[in-house]
Amino acid sequence: QVQLVESGGGLVQAGGSLRLSCAASGSIFRVNAMSWYRQVPGKQRELVASIIGAARINYAESVEGRFTISRDNAKNTVYLQMNSLKPEDTAVYYCNAEVQRWGYRASENYWGQGTQVTVSS
Repeated sequence: QVQLVESGGGLVQAGGSLRLSCAASGSIFRVNAMSWYRQVPGKQRELVASIIGAARINYAESVEGRFTISRDNAKNTVYLQMNSLKPEDTAVYYCNAEVQRWGYRASENYWGQGTQVTVSS
């Protein structure tokens, strides 16, 4: 199986910064896309940023210019550097990875457990 473990959430004042990390472990042959999503109560989970390889990166319009996604392929880890945080960034942030396991042709999607980010005004 594959596990995703997130870290780095917490409470920060508006204008501050946080860095989230998500490490994938287990029977991994290859990790394709890695992404960050977020969700607030009563709303759908939304895509924040995604990275495929080193050059294909996408951001939600609401975080463009403030958040930076990156990855360390050797560690199967994805990061989300969040700067100039706003109260509306408050949410539970989830890591998602598209993983091909050893012995399998198809990739599967895995989710982390979520980490709370709270931005106070």
